[in-house]
Order: sequence, then structure tokens, then C-alpha cells
Amino acid sequence: MPTLSALLPRPFRFRAFGLLLMLASCVVQAQSQLQPQAQTQPGDPRSLPGSESVSVTVDTEQRDTSGPRSLRQTERLPRSTTRERDTTTRVEVDESQLRQRPPSEFELYVNRLAFPTQLFTFESELPIRRLGAELTVDRARDRDAIDFSPLVPPDYLISPGDELVISVWGSVDADLRLFVDRSGRISIPRVGTVMVSGVRYGDVTEVLRQRIAQTYKNFQVSVSLGQLRGVRVYVTGFVGRPGAYTVNALSGMATALVRAGGPSASGSFRDIQLRRNGKLVSKLDFYDLLLFGNRSADLQVQADDVIHVGPIGPQVGVIGSVNQSAIFELKPGETVADALRMAGGFSAVADTTRVSLERVDERTTVRVVQVDMTASATTALRSGDVLRAFNAVDLASPLLSQTKRVRVEGEVLRPGDYLLPPGSTMADALRAAGGLTPGAFVFGTNFTRESVRRSQQEGYERALRNLETEIALNTSTQRIASADEAAAQAGRAAATSRLFEKLRSVKPTGRVVLQMAPDSRELPNLVLEDGDRLNVPSVPTSVGVFGSVFSSGNFLREDGRSLSDYLRQAGGPTRGADPGSTFVLRANGSVLSNLQEKGWGWGWGLRASFENQPALPGDTLFVPEELDKTTFVQHAKDWTQILAQFALGVAAFVTLTD
Repeated sequence: MPTLSALLPRPFRFRAFGLLLMLASCVVQAQSQLQPQAQTQPGDPRSLPGSESVSVTVDTEQRDTSGPRSLRQTERLPRSTTRERDTTTRVEVDESQLRQRPPSEFELYVNRLAFPTQLFTFESELPIRRLGAELTVDRARDRDAIDFSPLVPPDYLISPGDELVISVWGSVDADLRLFVDRSGRISIPRVGTVMVSGVRYGDVTEVLRQRIAQTYKNFQVSVSLGQLRGVRVYVTGFVGRPGAYTVNALSGMATALVRAGGPSASGSFRDIQLRRNGKLVSKLDFYDLLLFGNRSADLQVQADDVIHVGPIGPQVGVIGSVNQSAIFELKPGETVADALRMAGGFSAVADTTRVSLERVDERTTVRVVQVDMTASATTALRSGDVLRAFNAVDLASPLLSQTKRVRVEGEVLRPGDYLLPPGSTMADALRAAGGLTPGAFVFGTNFTRESVRRSQQEGYERALRNLETEIALNTSTQRIASADEAAAQAGRAAATSRLFEKLRSVKPTGRVVLQMAPDSRELPNLVLEDGDRLNVPSVPTSVGVFGSVFSSGNFLREDGRSLSDYLRQAGGPTRGADPGSTFVLRANGSVLSNLQEKGWGWGWGLRASFENQPALPGDTLFVPEELDKTTFVQHAKDWTQILAQFALGVAAFVTLTD
């Protein structure tokens, strides 16, 4: 079979051969780019732990000889650098990975003293924790995270494992990322090796400039630190996760301690030691950092340092009206004043003259004493003490010594808010407002008081609970004989539930009924309280009739007319009304009911003494609906069943006696 070259004419055979050579060279170049980088030698600086190989390509044959020489470096970032960027750019925290350490027994004890109505267990989330407890949150995602490299100070010493980012421009163009090898050198392409270990970070730029100047001229150089070397330290003692941790070379004791989960529940925040080569180098009081931001004792760690956390010291709790309620660890000799200072001092509404000291004595009984802050602030504290600061605002002062802030509105000459001296009465409030206008209706004055509103709300809620309990008991004990009775009971239960929802939405106003004559022009001599309100209305010109009547509404009031006249004007009670329970609400808030009157009823079932009551300005007459409605057919059905059962009983008795 003839070959392809034999089929081609002779002049084209050399051209086809040249094309095949070009194609083969392209394939070889593509395969070389796809092959993995060559392994580094054991002495290569890029063989340090946590780094990958770096490929450097130097362009020695410049096409444009007039331009700057280019030192090109193609590299893959070290694995640790990539992880560092990933972990430092993510700021979202997965709440499911945050696990609070279980509380200690003393934390439970303090929280139960501060909130006696709440039940706390070891699984509860306590509102009052030990100072610094946030550092002991278990962040599982951050255990292996690489520390973010902070701003490098000029006196930082370059050491093996550090990464230098070098930029050169001018007659030579280079962007290099080089790791310092174990011998303390870096290798710059076409320049050679440079010893940088032990050089200050502030001086490394000048050192490299002098070395590059031996090969090139007319250039500029910039040097910065990339990834810092890792330093392995050991965190021991009473910590959350004791063990060996790798942090960057600029980390201090606090950084390593937080990586280890902070002190445990039995570990000290105030006795943290840095040991180097078997010797005590420094002691760190974490309260200096947490409370005052002082990091003078937070020394920079070195390789193989040991950070040891001692056992917890005496603890005291500070609760009440302070700026930060917490549990604090004490040093010997610290006093009440020191504990209050660690709690941020008294709050703005605290009683700064005294605190209570709750102390557990040898018989495990709580002993409470009062500490006078003016004379006994230097009282020494013991482990287990609890300081409580009092709230000066919540403590009610005597009524006669209170300054009154009262609002007067309505038919007065100068409506507004007034500040009255202790012991002021309602008449004093009217005089401060300029007195009454000629159209004031004193009998209908609406007087509300905040303390009364709170007591009304408590009583109203208690009455609703009792009524709901009583209805539930009555419903559960009723016997159901048929499906109709079951359906009726279910309907009543649904209606009762809707009724209670509406009743719970009703809020008392705190109105106080003032007992006065309808034509009175003076208010009762009642001492005012702070927050009282007086609203004097104008004289009403109508009487209201509402409820189960044919035409409810307001009707023009006329002198000499009685309640029955306005009830008759509204068409009288309907067929489904309960006229015997009719009542009238007076303008002063009092209620007059038909059931309160004595005598025989006639007409609509109203007693004569009630019907003949004169209608006063602002009266509201209400005729309620009959609640228990039973038709004649239902009555007949019930009586038929009773008589039938009675007849059967008589027949059986006669049969047995015969």
C-alpha cells in the first residue's frame, strides 16, 4: 500500500514534513504544561511544612532588548495561605456550632438568687455568667483555622518559614513570593541566595536592594511579609481543650488561650503563666485585658512555649442595679469597692449608699448583712459572697413626701401637666389649672390613677382565670345523653372560648368613682399621687339607651323625665331581652341596677323604684339579652319525657304489687 508521502508530489513532501514537526512540538509543549511540578529537594525552602512547590520561569531571551528584563514566577499558593484567606473572609457564624459550656454550681446559685421566680438547671441558658465566659464558647469550625496575620511591626525578625513578597520594577521586572528556607536564605532568580534570617522586617528591604544592586541597576524594590511562620505552643492546666496549638509568630498568650477554648469552669482567668525553657517568663491577668484593655502582660509566644492556666480562685457574684451583673474572680485583698468597679459601678437608678452582702457561712445557711458604702466599702470579700445593689426608683417613697406630676384637662382655664408639691389635693390641681369653666360638669369628672389601674388589671385577670376554671369544671362534669346534647355542648364551648378572647383584650382604665352630688361644683378632698389625671367634661345633653331594645341610641335629655321615659322612647325591651337585669351607668362611673331596688315589678319587669329614677346628664341605660332561652317546644319535650318515665314507673310498681 503506498504511503502518504508517495502520493504527494516531490515539491510538497518537504512542506508536509515541516508541518508534522511543528505539530509534534505543540503536542510536546502541551504535555509539559499538564504534567505536575517536579518534587523539591529536601533542602529546598519550599519543602517546609504547609507549603507546596513553586515553579519559577526566567525569561533569559528578551525579544525586545530595549525593555526591562523580566523575572517571571508562576506559582501555586501554599495550601495554608489559601486556607487562611478562606477563613478570614468568612464572617458569618453558624450558631449551631456555638456550644456554651455548662454552668458551674456557683453560677446556678447566683442566678437563683437574682431571679428567684425562675427555675435554672445545668442545661439552662443563664442570664448571669462568669466574666469572660464568652471566650469559652466551643467553636468547632475555628479549631483548625489559621490565625489572621496582623500588621507586622518593624522590629519583627525574619526567620525560617516566613514568606517574603518581593516586587521589583525599573530595569528589571519581578513579582516573587519566596519562603525563607531552614538555612535562613531565599533564592532570587538571576541574583542568587540572600541571608535574611535574623534581619529586622524594617531593614529587609534595604538588604535585598543592596543584593540585587550587585546584578542590576536603575530599579526599585518593595518587600512585604506574606504568610508568617507557624509557632507551636502548648496550652495546659485548667483549659477547655488542652494540647499543642500552632499560631503565627506574632501571636500572644491571649490568642493561644482563646484557640484552646479559654479557661474551663474550674480554670482561672487571673493566674495564667508563660513558661519558656522551664522558667516562668510572665503572668497574665486576663481581667486587665477584658476590663481595661491592657495587653502589657500579653507577651509574644515563641516555639515550644507552655501556657499554663491555674485553678480558679475565690469567686463572688454582683447582681442588682449595676452596669454588668456577673461573677468575678478575686485576688487576695480585694474588697467590695473592687468588685463593684469590676461590675462597671452602680447603674444610673441605683441606691449608691448601700448594698447587701449575702454570705454563706460554715453551716451552709445564707446570712445577709447590709454594707454602708460610705464607711464599709473596704470590707474584704470571701469566696461565695454575693453583692446586691438596690434600685432607688422601684422603691416607693411615702405618699405625703412625693412630688406630684398631674395632668388636668377638659373644662378648665389652663389645661396641661402640672408639678405639684407633696400633699396636694384635687382642689389644688384645679387651682393650678386656673379653675373650672362655666360649662364644667363636675359630677362627670373622669379621675384615673396608675396604681388603681395596676390593681384593677390584676383583679380582672384573676377573675377571668377563676371564671374559666369554673366553666371548664362544669363542662367536664356534665352528662351527655344524646348526640344533640353533645353538639350543643361543643357549640357552647366554642362560643365560650371566643368570649374569653374578647374579655382578655379588655384593659382596665384605672378610673376612680368620685362620690358627689349631681349638682356639685367641688371635687372630693383627695390627696393626689404621681401620674394622676383629671378630665372635667362639659355638661352632656343626651341620655343613651342601648342593649336589647328596638331602637338604641342617644336621646335628648329634658328635666323631669325618668329612666322609664327614655326606655319607652327607645321602643322598650325586645322579646329576647332580660328587663329584670336592666342597669344604668352614671356619668361619674357608678352603676344603678334594677336588681338593687326593692319592690314588685310590673310592666316590663322593672321595679317602680328603678323606673322612676330621674335621668341624669350623661346616663347610659342598658337592657341585657336573655342568656338562657328555651322555647315552648323544648319545655314540652322535656315534660313529656318526665311524665312518660313517671308513668312507666307507676305501671311497673302496680304490676309488682299485683
